[in-house]
Amino acid sequence: MYDVLRLQERLAELGFDPGPIDGAKGPRTDAAIRAFKRSVGLRDRAYVGPITLAALKIAQDHGPDAPEMGGMPWMDAGLAVKGLHEQRNYGALRKWFDKSVSWIDPRDVAWCGAYVATCHRIAEPTVRIPDNPLGARNWGSFGKSCAPVLGATLTFWRVSKSSWQGHVGFYWGEDDQAYHVLGGNQANAVTVTRIAKKRLLEARWPAGWAVTGRPVMLNRGGAPLSENEA
Repeated sequence: MYDVLRLQERLAELGFDPGPIDGAKGPRTDAAIRAFKRSVGLRDRAYVGPITLAALKIAQDHGPDAPEMGGMPWMDAGLAVKGLHEQRNYGALRKWFDKSVSWIDPRDVAWCGAYVATCHRIAEPTVRIPDNPLGARNWGSFGKSCAPVLGATLTFWRVSKSSWQGHVGFYWGEDDQAYHVLGGNQANAVTVTRIAKKRLLEARWPAGWAVTGRPVMLNRGGAPLSENEA
């Protein structure tokens, strides 16, 4: 979701005339959106999604339960593409990926690690990421250990604890049974998904950054536990 009035204000700030700044998305606002998107190499259409909002540097409304992300630029980066789907938004997703993982086809390759790598690289271009960031469990040695708190990079086992398979994403919150994880390749998209606490392997924080996150208690919200994020 986004505020049309803020969208119009931002377009005007950048020199794209949206017409009357009145909160109504009409033809002149659509034309300004299309002109802006052409100017930054995005697809020429009036649709405003996560990529457009990120390019405009407009924060999205992520709902009433969205915690504050101050001092965690990797979370801001991850939220900017929330909702992107590996099929519907294939081109935008590949364009967004960091160059270290941009070669993958997210329709064929598990990309939870690519998502986390890109978020951290946007936050800190020189950050040291695992040699193979696509291996979810490799993130278990990233940075430094921390408690499961907002912004932490969480790694989980899949199939079994002894299996090589895993999943990685960011702590968004928790309830009594599960961590709520902001991650990629969750239902083939960037989503917030509930993952059982018993599956947690590691919680990590970027080296050189103070741990500023805190536990965030959320309701279950009726969402089922994820059993396989592949």
